[in-house]
Amino acid sequence: MYGCNRYLCEVFDEMRKTTETLNFAMLLSLIEEAQTMANRMEAALGDQKDFESLKKRIREKKDELKKLEEKIERKAKKK
Repeated sequence: MYGCNRYLCEVFDEMRKTTETLNFAMLLSLIEEAQTMANRMEAALGDQKDFESLKKRIREKKDELKKLEEKIERKAKKK
């Protein structure tokens, strides 16, 4: 029962059922499905880490820009 809105735990539950029923016909496809889901989760975690890093860099650059603007403003007042 493969679907888009499925959780990894559901796949693991189906894997457990194969051992209860001793019907291992679907086991390889369930393993592949679990691997695909886990890979997507890892990729999403990486994306979140990248996003946080970018937010930090943006904050730093905004601070740097503000300091430069203040410096230009001070020089303009001296003239």
